[in-house]
Amino acid sequence: MSRKQTATGAARHAGVLKTVAGIAATAVAGLAITSSGVYALLKAQAFNSTAEQVTSGTLLLTLNDTAGSAGFSQIVGNLAPGDVVTRFVSVANTGTLDGVGLNLQLTDQAAATALTTDATNGLQVTVQSCSVAWTWTASTAASCGGTTGTATALPAATFKGTPQTLAAGAFAKQTTQYYKVSLGLPASITETSVNGTAPAGTIQGLSSSLRWTFSMDQRAAVSLNS
Repeated sequence: MSRKQTATGAARHAGVLKTVAGIAATAVAGLAITSSGVYALLKAQAFNSTAEQVTSGTLLLTLNDTAGSAGFSQIVGNLAPGDVVTRFVSVANTGTLDGVGLNLQLTDQAAATALTTDATNGLQVTVQSCSVAWTWTASTAASCGGTTGTATALPAATFKGTPQTLAAGAFAKQTTQYYKVSLGLPASITETSVNGTAPAGTIQGLSSSLRWTFSMDQRAAVSLNS
């Protein structure tokens, strides 16, 4: 056999081996693809045919002047020691969630003065609730045709420092609480002005801009099974 024939036979043999190797590799790759995807061929699902509706509740509080009252929007002016001015307001839970408790805090929107910092000679505040709207005239004491709550009487300086509890129980949704709020200067104030000048630390000639903030908390969270 010539050298040329020997070389040609070797080349053919190498080609056959290469072809066989390629076929084997393709088979192995196909087997790998088939085995890795065998578990993805079958799936199952189930779902509710009627969509489940989920909503979040609202906790809303509104403050309004009682009909016929000046409320908190009109000035309380020119107070003298012993004067008391009473305003009537309502606080409503207008949300969809029950609340708990009702607190009241004062803030002075103007520069602080003795009216809201002096616990002895400054403004005195008395707040009392009624289960229905208060009735009154300008010259007679207010009356409650329902159930009255305990009157909370404190210096404005105390209300300014910490929210004070007016009611501790449940504040049901879509219900209203009615309040009379009295504001005045203590009758016990004694001052003497000399030659047209008020004494140091006077309560005279001062002003405040009061913001009355009522607040409540949400009811206790619940876990329900149904």
